[in-house]
Amino acid sequence: MNFEYCKIEIFIPHTHLAVLQDALQRVDAGHIGSYDCCLSYYEVTGCWRPLKGSQPYLGTENTISSETEYKVEVICKMEKTEETIAAIKKVHPYEVPVINAIPLYKISF
Repeated sequence: MNFEYCKIEIFIPHTHLAVLQDALQRVDAGHIGSYDCCLSYYEVTGCWRPLKGSQPYLGTENTISSETEYKVEVICKMEKTEETIAAIKKVHPYEVPVINAIPLYKISF
């Protein structure tokens, strides 16, 4: 099966959406047909419990914390997937960002 596009899912704080949009535009992610900068995002709740040694240490020991964040979805060409992920990591504030890359057979039927 030949995959032409990849859907990238990114979980990021609200404060970093504009920076993320700029980074995605620089690598031409979200370019679909005669449009660019195409992405969607919605608010979700992220949960975590910090472990000793985490940097930065956010939260309270032995307590599950939660915060609202955005789940951002953007499509890029398969050959630009690594470049897109690298651009996201440069602007992402999390110690280990949650970035999912999902190959797409088709983007429309």
